[in-house]
Amino acid sequence: MSANHDEDEEEDEILDASVDPDVDDDVDEGDEHADVEDAAIGGDALPEVSRKVRRRRRRTRPRSRTIAMKRLTREELRLGALMFPPVDVPRPKTRAECREEARPCPWVACKFHLYLDVNPETGSIKINFPDLEVWEMNETCALDVADRGGITLEEVGEIMNLTRERVRQVETAGLGKLSALRDVERLKDYIG
Repeated sequence: MSANHDEDEEEDEILDASVDPDVDDDVDEGDEHADVEDAAIGGDALPEVSRKVRRRRRRTRPRSRTIAMKRLTREELRLGALMFPPVDVPRPKTRAECREEARPCPWVACKFHLYLDVNPETGSIKINFPDLEVWEMNETCALDVADRGGITLEEVGEIMNLTRERVRQVETAGLGKLSALRDVERLKDYIG
């Protein structure tokens, strides 16, 4: 079955649920679409459900959260340093050592850990899975995922808490950078 066929079935289920009075949509009282859906239950016309509503219903995980370091007060930074002092436990230094470590990986500060990302320019911290603790994650290391081999955009999105479309955009940008780098190397060979 194709991905488009699955999306069509999902949209049909959403439309069917908006007509069925026994189905609770979990629509907030302040939701601007609640009146339209309520009218469809009692009326003959079936309103079209907006993309925004469909997207909100499809999302199963909370979005990632970003903590901007420049917005934290000195007191918050001091409390954070007291709560989580540096630990002098030897960490793996090579991939071979890391591969032998326990999973889920406890080294959240590693740049290959999937729980959080740190922006090197701003120092902001992006928590990719705000609803989970590290030990609740199925996959914690990007290198473990890469060792398994090729996976679909959908699976990458699930692992990284991103949509399939965002994964495709990142992939395209990365391939573009690699292509530009390859062109620069060719120029260096030609000049040098």
